[in-house]
Parts: sequence; C-alpha cells; structure tokens
Amino acid sequence: MDSVKDQIRVADQVVAVIAGVAAQEIEEVAVGGSTTFYDEWTKRLGAKNNAKGIMVEIGDMGASITLWVSVRYGTIISKTCQHLQEKVKETVEFLTGLTVYEVNVRVEGLTIE
Repeated sequence: MDSVKDQIRVADQVVAVIAGVAAQEIEEVAVGGSTTFYDEWTKRLGAKNNAKGIMVEIGDMGASITLWVSVRYGTIISKTCQHLQEKVKETVEFLTGLTVYEVNVRVEGLTIE
C-alpha cells in the first residue's frame, strides 16, 4: 500500500492577518507600517487590512513574525510587547498548527489619547 504524505500550507498573508487580529486585542498597541499597494487596494474596496505592519516568513522550522507597532503613552513598553508576543504566538499556533519560533516587535511610535 502506497502511503500518501498529506501537506497543508498556510499562506504568509493568512498568518499575517491572524497575527494582526490577535494584536488588535491588546488595547495599548496599534499595529501599523508603511503603506503598500495591497493596503491601498483593500482600503478602496472598503476592506480592513489586518496584516498591515506585519511581516511573516514561513520555513522548515516554522513561522517568524515581525510586527511594527505604536504603543500607548504611559504603558510599560517591555511588558506590553511581551504580552503582544505571547498573544500572537498562541493565536497563530492554535489556529494554524504552525510552530511560531519567534515574534519580533518593533516599536516605532507612541500614541497619545
């Protein structure tokens, strides 16, 4: 009997959207980044781009995720980013079955409310 090796591939963009939705659950964080053609296209269609400011690389070891964020002024940046890393890793692994071996957070600004 021949054995068939099944494989499921999750696109980088799908993982980025999942990471973006997970990041939105952290009140003190706003995910953002430079505007791309995709960002403009989704904006014109009236869709929300939950992957803006997020880069995903999927390899043999699993997924590497980088988020560019702004943090609310007055919060403890290190604790907020650690919470963000844990939330993104947990959510992506749960929903995709991928191993997330790193979640990098780049704080690019502060938001003042």
